[in-house]
Amino acid sequence: MNLFEKLVHIWQADMPTPASFGVWHIAFLLLTVGAAILCVWRWRDASDKTRRRFLLVAWIVMVTLEVYKQLVFSLDVTDDVADWSYQWYAFPFQFCSSPLYVLPFAIFPKSERVRSTVMSFLATFSLFGGLAVMAYPGDVFISMIGINIQTMVHHGSQIVLGILMVAWNRRRMNMRFFAKGLIVFGILAVGAMAMNLGVHAALVAAGMGDITFNMFFISPYHDCTLPVLSSIYPVVPYPAFLALYLLGFSAVAGLIFALEKGILCLMGWRNRKREA
Repeated sequence: MNLFEKLVHIWQADMPTPASFGVWHIAFLLLTVGAAILCVWRWRDASDKTRRRFLLVAWIVMVTLEVYKQLVFSLDVTDDVADWSYQWYAFPFQFCSSPLYVLPFAIFPKSERVRSTVMSFLATFSLFGGLAVMAYPGDVFISMIGINIQTMVHHGSQIVLGILMVAWNRRRMNMRFFAKGLIVFGILAVGAMAMNLGVHAALVAAGMGDITFNMFFISPYHDCTLPVLSSIYPVVPYPAFLALYLLGFSAVAGLIFALEKGILCLMGWRNRKREA
């Protein structure tokens, strides 16, 4: 192994696989709640410049941890011999990976319309993804310390950023704002489907058709393993499953949006004037 491979191998340090609602999980849940409260208290009225800097730091942290994840998943060491093999199932374009791609559009554009569109997605759909994993980790925990940290920081960040988006946009929480998030979700879903079809065709052409590549878990070639949807996938026609997936995610995001509006009203954080 060369020096870089030795370093990556060190990053593969093991630990007992954490249990859902065990000490590890609960500790990160508490950290996430504390971070969300602190960030809203400290930055709910932050200037535009401060908001951009905050999101940039968050994006850099998330991207760095994702690069780490891709490296450690791709390296296998046996008797000090390194073997690199990319794990296609871990390709970072899942629903919960979406902040990696959309956050730059909330940081760099001058257009407030573009930025608010992305913020709507982060406040609803992305927040839903973070909440789902933090509430029910399922199989996201493994026996690797770094990955268990990465997954908790990533999904916890989705929650913190989503709540901050609500605080920052509290005076424009109307249906027009929510519709912007729907647009982003639609674009991402179309992108995921295009990748599922294109990569599958390429893998089959290369003689690797048995490799799992299932972005957003909506590929027509691989089973969906998400809770609830995994039971629906094998018993309904694929078009019906896809429709239920899209409508279901949108409905849950809409419910979260309604709850956010209700909480803001109870807290007296919304005024009567609506902004575009």
